[in-house]
Amino acid sequence: MTRVGIVSDTHLPRFGRALPRALERGLRRAGVARILHLGDMTDLLAVPLFEAIAPFDAVAGNNDGPAIRERFGRRKIVRIEDVRVGMVHGDGRRGSTQSRALGAFEEGEVDVVLFGHSHRPVVGRERGVLFANPGSPTDKRLNLLYSYALLTVEGGSGRVQLKFYVSRAV
Repeated sequence: MTRVGIVSDTHLPRFGRALPRALERGLRRAGVARILHLGDMTDLLAVPLFEAIAPFDAVAGNNDGPAIRERFGRRKIVRIEDVRVGMVHGDGRRGSTQSRALGAFEEGEVDVVLFGHSHRPVVGRERGVLFANPGSPTDKRLNLLYSYALLTVEGGSGRVQLKFYVSRAV
């Protein structure tokens, strides 16, 4: 079994220079083996903050500059055990964030699609593909709570659990 922390839309340093205490504590308590960021970190200062917890990978979002885009790219597929995980931010012009994210991968290319952009946490399944948006741990917008997610992979299957908290205090 592998547990992975899923985050998006941290927008640092706009929302601080450290991770919210609830996020850091939650990722550590979950014993995550790695952390995946789905774009809009906006500054590379987020990287060592997450790397202090677990190995880190990401994709760039529409608010990320050239350094982040060059380092991480805009779309990728990572393998966790026997599960192919597609990562994309989900920004664009046509359709919903969810439809753009799912459409970024060919049918049969991935088992899971993770995306961000909307700051709206959601987990679902469409055409056999598990999809999730962890929301934002720093910018809840119209949501009641801040959020992130945990992806648990066992062999060839995965499940996503959304995690919520009230304060982004560090």
